[in-house]
Amino acid sequence: MFIRPCYRQKNGKRHAYWALVESYRTARGPRQRVVSYLGQAAASLRRGLRQQAAGMPYQRLLFEDAEPSWVEVDVQGLRVENCLAFGEPWLGLELLKRLGLRELFGKLMPSGREAAPWSLMALVLVIARLCDASSELHIAEHFYQDTALGDLLGISSDQMNEDRLYRALDELLPHKEALETHLKNRLGELFDLEYDLLLYDVTSTYFEGQAKNNDLAQRGYSRDHRGDCKQVCIGLVVSKDGMPLGYELFAGNQHDSTTVEEIVATMERRYGKADRIWVMDRGMISPENMELFKQENRRYIIGTPKAMLRKFEAQLLSADWDQVHEGLEVKRCPSPEGEETFILCRSADRRQKEQAIHERFEKRIEEGLKKIAAACAARSCDAITIAKRVGRLLGQNSRAAGWFETDVVQDSDGRTQLLWHKVESWRNWAALSEGCYLLRTNITDWSGEELWQAYIQLTEAEAAFRIHKSDLKIRPIWHQKTQRVQAHILVCFLAYVLWKTLGQMAAAAGLGDEPRRIFEELGKIRLVDVVLPTRGGPEIRRRCISQPTDHQAILLQKLGLNLPKNLPLAEKIMKEM
Repeated sequence: MFIRPCYRQKNGKRHAYWALVESYRTARGPRQRVVSYLGQAAASLRRGLRQQAAGMPYQRLLFEDAEPSWVEVDVQGLRVENCLAFGEPWLGLELLKRLGLRELFGKLMPSGREAAPWSLMALVLVIARLCDASSELHIAEHFYQDTALGDLLGISSDQMNEDRLYRALDELLPHKEALETHLKNRLGELFDLEYDLLLYDVTSTYFEGQAKNNDLAQRGYSRDHRGDCKQVCIGLVVSKDGMPLGYELFAGNQHDSTTVEEIVATMERRYGKADRIWVMDRGMISPENMELFKQENRRYIIGTPKAMLRKFEAQLLSADWDQVHEGLEVKRCPSPEGEETFILCRSADRRQKEQAIHERFEKRIEEGLKKIAAACAARSCDAITIAKRVGRLLGQNSRAAGWFETDVVQDSDGRTQLLWHKVESWRNWAALSEGCYLLRTNITDWSGEELWQAYIQLTEAEAAFRIHKSDLKIRPIWHQKTQRVQAHILVCFLAYVLWKTLGQMAAAAGLGDEPRRIFEELGKIRLVDVVLPTRGGPEIRRRCISQPTDHQAILLQKLGLNLPKNLPLAEKIMKEM
């Protein structure tokens, strides 16, 4: 047993107290647990106790900070124990500190009567989501045990359990808006971000389980191709640099276009009605939304349904296109009403992709029609049944359905026949419009290239969703209660902020925007217990951080990060050996 300092957040301040701790063995290796809390002990008191214990070797173990000036070590017995992951959780904690979130958590969340405050439990949730996205049960029973978070936060493993993590979710959720506002200001300070252009997109994530008492859990259009599961929709706003600014949750069956008014109102209430430009894809188009943007002269760049291309057939045929870069051309076109500007875009890569899609669906339809026609010739078939089969075939391959004209008739013998042919006019229009898409805007002083460049930045929002779903594992949602689901999404959002913060730091340091590679490399740094048997005395145990490789050292230096130093005694002994 030994005396160990412990720390507790109370009223926004960090208090130190002492505890009597003993080591015990488990199947996963040695662990520590608190035997008794001793309160605040002055340094003079601790020194006096150490002096009283002089000459009693095993009692000297009570005083972890009692280090002799020299010690005789049994080199043959030196060993390393408790190899813990250090680099990733330490990096996550450093990012939280840089963003001011550790301090903010302490201010926003009550300490409660527990030894480990809710603010620190919330930090564990965010760091775990960033480093090893998993369930609260896995965090408590595996992740926390296998990492150095206990040492970094001063929370012993016996204070960590699934129920307390769930409770931390409940304590964190009410502060969503305060966190978003803080992050918008802090990120702006750190990276000189601009918020004149806001990118908005919607995705969905599905549930495992029925979520019967969750009003948000509904069946709708699934971007995850899980139409069999209930889902929730997430509307995310990011800056043109891809930094997340805020999000809202919507019912899983809510159409994208019906989310726009709420998200615009939320952003303007939080950040003011500045002269911002909203960038959205064509799923946000509706008469109500267009009227919303026209109010108070809100500026926008929005994708437009491809059906509107028909109005610009003459412009598609003309030759006055501006080349943005190889394989991409744009053209400004005034709206028929004169209130907006439309931007025709023609992409060679997109044309090739759409041609392949049309050819694939054309082949499917043609083969299907031949089978249905053969069935009609082989046996007597009901005309209504045949018409339904044709309808299903065309509906399943709608991208090329317009190329075929079908008719179900009966011959003189009363037998049902399927007649069909290809419509060349559809093929001609497809050949003209393949690879083309249309944007609309009320911005009059930008070139077609500038408008296209702004619109294409929507890929930043799409990239955010990919990271959420792959690296941060926002899906599937296992929580069933509405508030727990909301808190889960909030934790994922905060973890993504850390991800993008590291990306910005890396880009500023000339390392590229590669958070994943940085996490992988620094994740190799470990925390270990170096055990030094002494001759005729007790073992000395020191926790040491593995020496960074040259590559890791360069990364740390460029990112402006410094690893904590090893304990002095451990350094001294290792040098002498």
